[in-house]
Amino acid sequence: MEKSDEYLRFIRDQAQRLAQQHKYPESRQQWESIAKTTRKKLWQSLGGPSDDQVDLAVETHGKIDRDNFTIEKITIQTLRDVRMGCNLYVPSGSGPFPAVLCVHGHWKGAKQDPTVQARCIGLAKLGFIAMAVDALGAGERGIHPELGEYHGEMTAATLWPSGRLLAGLQVIENMRCVDYLQSRRDVASEHIGITGTSGGGNQTLYAGALEPRFKAVVPVCSVGNYQAYLGAACCMCEMIPGALTYMEQWQVLGLSAPRALMVINATQDAVQFSIAEAIKSMRGAKVVFDQYDAGDRIRHVHVESRHDYNQPMREAMYGWVTKHLKNEGDSQPIAEPPIETIDPDELRCFAADKRPQDYLTIPHLANRFNQSLTTRHALPKHREHWEADHEFRLGYLKRITKLPVAPVGKRIVGGAAKPWAEQISSEDGIHIDLQWKHGDGKELLLVISADGTGLQPAESEAVEQAKLDQVNLTLRAMGPYEPVKNQIGNAVDHNAAQWGMWIGRPLATQWVEDIRQTLNYVSQVYEAKPRITLVCLGGMNLAGLMAAAVDQRIDRLVSLGGPSTLMSDERYAQGSVGNLVPGMLSQFGDIGHLCAMLAPRPLLICDPGLMTDKAPQRTSLAATFRYPAMVYKLLGKLENFRVVLENGRNQWLSILLDEPK
Repeated sequence: MEKSDEYLRFIRDQAQRLAQQHKYPESRQQWESIAKTTRKKLWQSLGGPSDDQVDLAVETHGKIDRDNFTIEKITIQTLRDVRMGCNLYVPSGSGPFPAVLCVHGHWKGAKQDPTVQARCIGLAKLGFIAMAVDALGAGERGIHPELGEYHGEMTAATLWPSGRLLAGLQVIENMRCVDYLQSRRDVASEHIGITGTSGGGNQTLYAGALEPRFKAVVPVCSVGNYQAYLGAACCMCEMIPGALTYMEQWQVLGLSAPRALMVINATQDAVQFSIAEAIKSMRGAKVVFDQYDAGDRIRHVHVESRHDYNQPMREAMYGWVTKHLKNEGDSQPIAEPPIETIDPDELRCFAADKRPQDYLTIPHLANRFNQSLTTRHALPKHREHWEADHEFRLGYLKRITKLPVAPVGKRIVGGAAKPWAEQISSEDGIHIDLQWKHGDGKELLLVISADGTGLQPAESEAVEQAKLDQVNLTLRAMGPYEPVKNQIGNAVDHNAAQWGMWIGRPLATQWVEDIRQTLNYVSQVYEAKPRITLVCLGGMNLAGLMAAAVDQRIDRLVSLGGPSTLMSDERYAQGSVGNLVPGMLSQFGDIGHLCAMLAPRPLLICDPGLMTDKAPQRTSLAATFRYPAMVYKLLGKLENFRVVLENGRNQWLSILLDEPK
């Protein structure tokens, strides 16, 4: 087995164990109990429904007249001050007409793309109002107003700390689209459907599961099986944290029952959206539909095609929605009328240079969510206050890191002329590498970095001269253990991080396990425990701080160039998403709160930065570190909390060596 396969094999094994708990229901009553729990947990994974009570505040931006239909360009308010661009394809006549919400996938044009236009035009000519919308962060709603921006990787990652996931916000916005459609006099308000392909198919899947007002649900080139997502590269908008701990995809499909559900798959699609994997999910969904005597309201269509929403797929959809939203026909495909798309720029609500300057983008919205959470984390006023905070936060960290762990491992010794090379087994199927340089055995530096390379040569030499033991750790999914094609855009460990999320184990919490297993092994190597310092390079300070918070065997910690806060009103810079834990800010707090968990042990922070490429302001750093400074002060050890704002990379070792033993 190649080392690069190890992590994926481990994740798949864990997922298969979880899958054994997802049994088909034996009765409608049993299913409805399962559905209630699944729906609740799905909302929790997505970040919960919106508590914003806002008006739609519809604004009109133009109208295009076509033969037999018109295209209205509008924006609606979905969340407070968040506006969604929409194109309404409205048939000629007075109606009321059934309506279909058409959500896009990862086409650069979003709602303006010819692939989306085609089905909207076809629906309008067949007597439906078609509503095409730009998803959050896509189309006209990117960070920049030009079409073609991708809303995934480090853009969507800015939402994770708040616990509000992109997929969840998409569901909320799609629900608001139903609110809007039902407000129109020309819409038959009880006859609304939803369809989309690829990422839009996932929107369709989850909105159809959670919004009962969608009477016909048609996901295209998106249904497969969660087990098949492991090993694939999926967008952040398609990722549901912890999904496999409580459901498989057939349960999500089942949540649409007994409403009409058509699933369309292509013969030449990626494995996670393949017909073979979709059949597995459809098998379970069919059991649910049969519990409602609604077996005729679920259908699986296979189309000879690549990943698309082409004419045969559209024609299958036309027949399905005609039957279930108009109560006409026999649900068989309906021939498509002539389609003529238009220049995407004509469909924009705002010209590229005319979008309002205060338009809210994903990072802006993420920052608003995050800022609203800071009021939950007041400064401790006295020692008892801190002790209560500490107990609460420690409980959270123990839950997400799944303590305790059991020591296992083996040792491989290199040649005498080289540093000792050792390998231990952190969990069944997972190995981590330890590169040792031995000093006098009294002090040990454990070094973790995102790529496993460790200290700079000059730093390592200085450590040797000081006669300190040092171990450079290569943790799971790093270095030779990194999965192939792991990076997507600026997210360097995008796929490994997502796979861990699916099984409810963020990669950062798995790294905590690796660090603690290293400590278990170290305790076996040394007759007398050395003073242990954990040195965290860059973004690894998050995993390192969590490990030190839950394991008192780490005597002190050094953070070199790590971020000082998870909050940002700009997209994150290139880096690790594996260090992010969804909901961290809402459930626990920010990086400063993690720092406080080490008190009163020594903590040295050098060259603190941000999650972006910008340099932090001194005033913002003072606010960030006010909480840990207060905790250290309450415990009478303020001198143990040190922050070096500049040139810390050249000072940290001398600072350590000057500390009293």
